[in-house]
Amino acid sequence: MSTADGGTDTDTDAAPQGPTIEVRRGAPTEEELAALIAVVSEAYTGEAAEAVADERVNRTGWELSQRALRQPLNRDLGWGRFGSA
Repeated sequence: MSTADGGTDTDTDAAPQGPTIEVRRGAPTEEELAALIAVVSEAYTGEAAEAVADERVNRTGWELSQRALRQPLNRDLGWGRFGSA
């Protein structure tokens, strides 16, 4: 994370906790920076909460190629013209 003097904060090198904001042009006021950080942090938190992995297991090629089981025969229909009428 960048500090106000342009250096980097080495205390949090393990894992970033959110987006890094870097001012490249202009001189924003403290209120403008606070508003920007609040909006970006809220958007980042909302998106991170919605980004969940799909719990469905991918089917293998073998499973995809299998045909469904056949329905049981309806014995009441008979054998067409060979059935007893």
